[in-house]
Amino acid sequence: MAANRRPTMADVAREVGVSAKTVSRVLNEDGYASEQTREQVLAAVAKLGFQPNLMARNIRVGGPDTTVGLVIPDLANPFFGAVARGIEDTVRDRGLTLLMGSSADDPDRERALTDKFLARRVSILIVVPSVGADHTHLKSHRTAELPIVFLDRPGVGLSTDSIVSSNRAGAQEGVAHLIAHGHRRIGFVGDLPVKLYTRRERLAGYRAALQEADIPYDRSLVANAHDQPGAEAVTSQLLELADPPTALFAGNNIMALGIIAELARSKRKDVAVVAFDDVSLAEALEPALTVVAQDPEEIGRSAAATALARLDGDRSRAHTITVPTRLIARGSGEQPAPEP
Repeated sequence: MAANRRPTMADVAREVGVSAKTVSRVLNEDGYASEQTREQVLAAVAKLGFQPNLMARNIRVGGPDTTVGLVIPDLANPFFGAVARGIEDTVRDRGLTLLMGSSADDPDRERALTDKFLARRVSILIVVPSVGADHTHLKSHRTAELPIVFLDRPGVGLSTDSIVSSNRAGAQEGVAHLIAHGHRRIGFVGDLPVKLYTRRERLAGYRAALQEADIPYDRSLVANAHDQPGAEAVTSQLLELADPPTALFAGNNIMALGIIAELARSKRKDVAVVAFDDVSLAEALEPALTVVAQDPEEIGRSAAATALARLDGDRSRAHTITVPTRLIARGSGEQPAPEP
């Protein structure tokens, strides 16, 4: 079998020395096959990395057309909804249909989803990697020229294209903006887990801005949460410190919502806020929310365009595309620090 194509049922049949029809009977459990033949077929399937062509079967019975598989961590997060929209808008003109599933940031669930997409023989696979996931199992598919793109975070164990935001530079710009308005006690509310690529990069940007301004890094000003209630709780804890922050930097849109809710509950309008990620109705808040805005639709479009180029024969080395962020000053990040 040539090294640069995906294995077929005929390849499995040749490996075992039986007919393709026999292989089909074993895989579909449709008709008789001896136990020895069954074991030999399944061993050959595992050895060659063969995935049954469920898409071809679906087409025969009037099922879906060519598909793009997208694995994201959270279907409820509007950021990933916008990413999916960018992908879908780009692949639709090529007659491709987007299929999407949530990994819940769980490596095992991510692996199960990618296996299901591969079993459908998707034309493109796009994955937001989970923390702790290992992607070496995708090497044979990458070698067989299946376009695989990592999105928002780089993967592990596989050299392939990645599309990310300028997380570190964007966070540094946002924190520097607060420093420019006189703040020196700046809290950081980041996502969990702490090993998450985007969280690590944004914390690094936060620390870089402090270092550039000769402000010592204070670990007590760094808090972590995984959802809005958690962000509300850690915001309350930060504000109760003996020397509390006068400004807060939110590591993502969910953290921002928690910070805003807690500040409103405690009737604190004196704390400046900058958030990484824009949020809906940010301009309607009082004061309006200053953000370091990503461009999730452009991230999606870049991922889809990169994958389509691979589908069309681009065999250049794997590369990373960094989509820039931009600071949008609306009011919350421009509140001056209180007089000493």
